[in-house]
Amino acid sequence: MREHELRRRVVSEMHLRRWPPLQVPGKILQWVLVVDKEERDTEIDYLDKVLPAPTDNPNASHRSGLFSEGVHIAWERHSEGSSLTIFAAGTDPDVSAAVDWAQWLPGRIVRATNLTMVRDERAAMRRLPKMSFKPEETVSCMIGGKARLWADFRLQGDGFGHLLIASNGMDTQDFTRTVQRLQDLGNYRNKALLGLPEAQANWPRLDAIEEDLAKLADRLCANHGRDDDLMEELSALSLELTTVATLTGYRMSATRAYAQLVQERLEELQVEAIEGYASLNTFTKRRFQPAVRFCEALVVREEQLSERADRLGSLLRARIDTRIENQNAELMRSMDRSSRLQLRLQQLVEGLSVVALSYYLLGLVKWGLEGIPGVDVKTVIAVLVVPTVLVIWGGLRLAKRQLLDEAPD
Repeated sequence: MREHELRRRVVSEMHLRRWPPLQVPGKILQWVLVVDKEERDTEIDYLDKVLPAPTDNPNASHRSGLFSEGVHIAWERHSEGSSLTIFAAGTDPDVSAAVDWAQWLPGRIVRATNLTMVRDERAAMRRLPKMSFKPEETVSCMIGGKARLWADFRLQGDGFGHLLIASNGMDTQDFTRTVQRLQDLGNYRNKALLGLPEAQANWPRLDAIEEDLAKLADRLCANHGRDDDLMEELSALSLELTTVATLTGYRMSATRAYAQLVQERLEELQVEAIEGYASLNTFTKRRFQPAVRFCEALVVREEQLSERADRLGSLLRARIDTRIENQNAELMRSMDRSSRLQLRLQQLVEGLSVVALSYYLLGLVKWGLEGIPGVDVKTVIAVLVVPTVLVIWGGLRLAKRQLLDEAPD
């Protein structure tokens, strides 16, 4: 048996993105970055100085290691970028060196979080005044069955979104998975929301296309304008729709996929509301879902406008085909009239040809008879007129029939 070339990659994929067991109290700093293709080599070279790739897998999409005493870092490559996470134990661990190193990683920040972990809610209450959360926007709820979260999901002066979470005696492995799911929820949420500005920017373009389609439909119904001009305008609008769909297609599909992941992570977190606070469920429904639905509405509107344009195109092509058929029918009738006229002219010419040929032939006979003495020329010519005409007419008919029989089909 031979091993499939992707077997080890598929198996290793099931073990990626595992965090080390979290130590409480502690701190997690994480950046989610969008990295362009041309920046990938620079990113790898920079990582190699601190996080060298495994010798057995130089192209590994996940790296982790010890940055300094008590400070671990983990890097992961995603389809749209990368993430870098710093783990540190202690109440106020010094992670400044790791943060300074991380600042030079290539890429554009999509999300940066500073998550503080404490043992219980009493420690959290002592820590809470230092978090600078806005009271009216603070979200707090139970997650994972025991842990409690506080956050306002706003960027603070250091450029990070800050979160506070109390483990409340949760098992280390369960707490690690819960915090990782919480971070996944936020990361996927921000990635999904990247589609909102794009949807908002292209919505007015769809407004203009819809208005132009309506005007074009009115002109088509009123039979105003040349078909060629209408078809040219409709083709331009269809091209504009295709352009919008092409520009937004990837981002809207990504938004839909990330939104699904957000919903899955939200269910896995087992959120329990706390009286007096908004929960993650409430925050997501109130802030996140409307943005996702707007992106979905853009896609639906693109499809609807494309269908309208297709229907208008079908109607216009049907009208053009009908007019062409009518023109062809009129042309056939005109050709038929011309053919009948030509036939009559031909018959007239044939009759005149018989008379002319008979006249010339009888003239030749007359000249010949005048040279013979004692012949009554007039009487002979008079007798020969009818036979001559009949002979010539019969000869022309026979020649015409032979030509028609010999003509190719």
